[in-house]
Amino acid sequence: MTDQGPATIEAQRSFPPLDESQYNLSSEDVVFMKKLTGIEDDAALKRHILDVRTKAYKVAPYGCIYLFAFTGISRLPAYEQVLRLGRECKDPIFLDIGCCFGNGIREVVHDGFPAAKAIGTDLHPELWSLGHELYNTSPDTFPAHFVGGDAFKPEILAVAPPSTRTTGTPSPDLNNLTSLNPLHGRVSAIHVTAFFHLFKEDEQLHMARALAGLLSPEPSSVILGVHTGAREKGVVSQVFRNVEVDMFAHSPESWIAMWDGEIFEKGMVKVEAEFREVIGGGSSERYPLLFWSVTRL
Repeated sequence: MTDQGPATIEAQRSFPPLDESQYNLSSEDVVFMKKLTGIEDDAALKRHILDVRTKAYKVAPYGCIYLFAFTGISRLPAYEQVLRLGRECKDPIFLDIGCCFGNGIREVVHDGFPAAKAIGTDLHPELWSLGHELYNTSPDTFPAHFVGGDAFKPEILAVAPPSTRTTGTPSPDLNNLTSLNPLHGRVSAIHVTAFFHLFKEDEQLHMARALAGLLSPEPSSVILGVHTGAREKGVVSQVFRNVEVDMFAHSPESWIAMWDGEIFEKGMVKVEAEFREVIGGGSSERYPLLFWSVTRL
């Protein structure tokens, strides 16, 4: 694996060997995967997904890959807002941070967001390539864009203050992006799932500032996601289906206060955050999650 700098998996304490028994896609995920891969046979679909997962786990042994957490943006409360932006904005841009296979992008494009206006970014470019393998596509058949690199490095994503007005400058050339910096103040919707919880509190604050600088000042522009949460801000130590985590987690109250008043000036955004304990994958274990969105007013 490459030198990841601050973008490591320190918050994940165990990296269990792959276990085929963890394959337990929901009926909705099965329908989605069949439609996008073109593989209708259940056994063939399972083998295809397992093969790609094996390759991906060698690149980055993330818990989300181990646990088959391949889809999910459509389950977020602000999802319809993202699709509306894709329909109604003059020049919409969708950005998926820590996109892995590009699952979130695949969902929003499937539901109508223009593929040519969608961008994924990840520390590991190999995962984006494996996304094409997973969904049986190519850059020609699925023309979404990708920027590889460490989002904590300023040449990939520098912190800029939140935009207060549309600049009127020409739209960035998405076909030749090598950095996210040309997108400052331009992005209509930013999806960030299973990402913030990989980092310590100060790193989460840094990344929130960086993403705020990318968001368009247009009303209803939104940052949304879900990650490990807590009823009270602090470290969550838990074993979930063999994956041991030791993650810093915000409460709904601390998450809202960070975005509305610390990242953005008070009143510039509407922040919604809900703590839920979710049971998943046929297990009785409950996992603490924070579902959230930050909307420009």
